[in-house]
Amino acid sequence: MLTYKVSSENFRRTVRLRAFALHFVVSALLAAIIAFLVFFIWFPANLNELAGGHHLFWTIVGVDVICGPLLTLLLFKPEKTRLALATDLTLIAVIQIAAFSYGLYSLAYARPLAFVFEVDRFRLVTYADIPATDIGYLPDWAKPWRLHSPRTLGLRPPATPSERLNSFNDALQGLEISQRPQRWQELSLNAREIRERSQTLPNLLSHRGAQKDVINGAVADAMANREKDESMDSSTLIWFPLVSRSSLEWIVILDPSTLRIRAYAKVDGFI
Repeated sequence: MLTYKVSSENFRRTVRLRAFALHFVVSALLAAIIAFLVFFIWFPANLNELAGGHHLFWTIVGVDVICGPLLTLLLFKPEKTRLALATDLTLIAVIQIAAFSYGLYSLAYARPLAFVFEVDRFRLVTYADIPATDIGYLPDWAKPWRLHSPRTLGLRPPATPSERLNSFNDALQGLEISQRPQRWQELSLNAREIRERSQTLPNLLSHRGAQKDVINGAVADAMANREKDESMDSSTLIWFPLVSRSSLEWIVILDPSTLRIRAYAKVDGFI
């Protein structure tokens, strides 16, 4: 009799562990897909830290990969009726799918859209930065759920006196012109201003010598990220402060000939 009870208990434990393992594997596969989307497409390189993508991702992992399978382990009991098991598993699935969907929705709306050149800096603009009244001006690649990495853009000057006045009023209310997609344009049209207002690495090192290792690491990244046919010299790299809604303490390093972004560094660029 004792042997039967032990065998029965072992059977129940084995079934519960199998249900937990299956749920965990499925959840982990979904998390892996989201990880690829977050760290390689929507928030590449250091943007997951700059724009907060890693926080959202780990929240999804916590809810979907940990909490979901644990609920299955706690509630899945072979002695329950089929109806009871189906009800429990359905509730778990509904809760997990709802949390997963909300997390993915939050990522889609928090994803960086563009690095926009703004007078003397670059601003990382996310979908959440765009005013609701300006959503219709977004190009197709910048709309939610698009599988595009951030682009580098410039800003056109105001077309009319009223547009200039509106830009001034917006700035007083904390809305920057870079957050107005109707003002975006190809970066090449701002090439002269970028080269005139860019700063050199020796100047940065002279003011931020304590972060020399961080800066040199970013320079190494910039050289590693250059195209194979580019003869880029590290001594000629240029940089600008890089700001976002959550940080003012980053810089962006550009190739002076192509004006392509080659690296980022967590360094205060306002010197």
